[in-house]
Amino acid sequence: MKPRHLLFASAIAVAAFGCTSKTTEEANNNTAEAVQSDDDIQHKLDMYTSVRLTSDLSALSESEKKMIPLLIEAGQVMDKLFWYEAYGKSDSLLSALSSDAAKQFVKINYGPWDRLNDNEPFIEGVGPKPDAANFYPHDMTKEEFEQANLPDKTSQYTFLRRDENGKLITVPYHIQFKDEVERAAGLLKQAANLADDAGLKRYLNLRAQALLTDNYQPSDLAWMDMKNNTIDVVIGPIETYEDKLFGYKAAHETYVLIKDMDWSKRLEKYASFLPELQRGLPVAAAYKKEMPGSDADLNAYDVVYYAGDCNAGSKTIAINLPNDEEVQLKKGTRRLQLKNAMRAKFDKIMEPIADELIVEDQQRHVTFDAFFATTMFHEVAHGLGIKNTINGKGTVREALKEHASALEEGKADILGLYMITQLHEKGEVEGSLEDYYTTFLAGIFRSVRFGAASAHGKANMVRFNFFRQNGAFERDQQTGKYRVNYVKMSEAMNKLSELILTLQGNGDYAGVGKLLDEQGLVSPQLQSDLDRLSRANIPVDIVFEQGIEVLSLK
Repeated sequence: MKPRHLLFASAIAVAAFGCTSKTTEEANNNTAEAVQSDDDIQHKLDMYTSVRLTSDLSALSESEKKMIPLLIEAGQVMDKLFWYEAYGKSDSLLSALSSDAAKQFVKINYGPWDRLNDNEPFIEGVGPKPDAANFYPHDMTKEEFEQANLPDKTSQYTFLRRDENGKLITVPYHIQFKDEVERAAGLLKQAANLADDAGLKRYLNLRAQALLTDNYQPSDLAWMDMKNNTIDVVIGPIETYEDKLFGYKAAHETYVLIKDMDWSKRLEKYASFLPELQRGLPVAAAYKKEMPGSDADLNAYDVVYYAGDCNAGSKTIAINLPNDEEVQLKKGTRRLQLKNAMRAKFDKIMEPIADELIVEDQQRHVTFDAFFATTMFHEVAHGLGIKNTINGKGTVREALKEHASALEEGKADILGLYMITQLHEKGEVEGSLEDYYTTFLAGIFRSVRFGAASAHGKANMVRFNFFRQNGAFERDQQTGKYRVNYVKMSEAMNKLSELILTLQGNGDYAGVGKLLDEQGLVSPQLQSDLDRLSRANIPVDIVFEQGIEVLSLK
């Protein structure tokens, strides 16, 4: 049975699209019945280990407990929108499959492409995952896009479609998803009415309005202003990873969060070091003249619900938002450490990886505290460096287009380690540098298993190959285990930091493309070592049992 073509759109959007626009779902209407065998699909499912997303709710007020189901329901709407952006109508694919295992794997990947295996299709006849996802017509060339006289074509919140004459047009998200965003906005307003915290109430009302207008900056600013809320939600079109054609279009997602007040208090001091760390970056002065906002903060949370983009394939364990450069320069960013999800990944994945791939006498240096810190400072480091090119090419994101996300993730990885090194010298972080550097290497092995198709995957491979070439670690030929050279890793860290910041500041699109093409690859030797992890039955990532039933809420 072949998938049926079902448009998921409001009546207004359908009228605007006409009948000539090819989208992801339409491009795959000829999907064959054949899927990989149940054994093969089960092997893929075994790459994930299941985790129950729970938290201690005893400190919440009754009104806060009532808010969580409303926020989860709004997240379910975002989940539906992401399905459209990544593939199309989920039912059109799922109804074509008879295998329960295949259906489960499709749901994990939000489509028929394996996100942890370079987006390889696991359903025959589907073909490669389009770089355009479902944001652009698949018959549109980059040249056609560049020549189109459409003022909002690069907006994060518009689809590109064709009218009845085949001409490119834009359709705003709030028009495309009219019914859905009205429902989600209504749920956020209901939650706002229950909010005990005035800042959270204001944010939820403004976020509801943003869903209806695609104007997210006022709610981003309000989100940065609230400080004392216990409940939080990140919701809307946020990250641009799914758009691999240009990196312009934001995809919908949701995190429902409960703040750990004690852990957050422990972390808040680090934001004050950002200006000093910015000034000390190992790069020429022109590339570090921007100053991060002084109102940035760090918080730890239990995450109790994932939906949409953040739930597709590998699961996010830390967040750095907002992405709006104007908000970042004015207010800074908030870094959210998802402590319960992070702990699950460390216990179930990081420690077994270290046992398999790190030399025995350095395994003791792989610790949860170091994992938490390297993950946290990755997010903090997004606020360092440069947001606007130094040569008039606009923002770094505009100049580097589809390469921007991968290089930005690489920057955050390496500057996060730089921050730890500098703060350790000042006596502001505990533990040994050996802990942080060894855990950092083990973290690369964990992350590269997500594949080189993602922005994070490419960033990890660039860093791994750069470190290898600069002697930051060496591989024992007899045991196949890796030993960190702590002095050379520090030297390589500074060299790679300078390279990335220079490429960003110059808006060097060609240079970044060359770096990713040459260094963003998994070597046969590394692949052989990663295959050992699979043979040892070490999971690649986690999936969630989540929702109001898991939380024992009505």
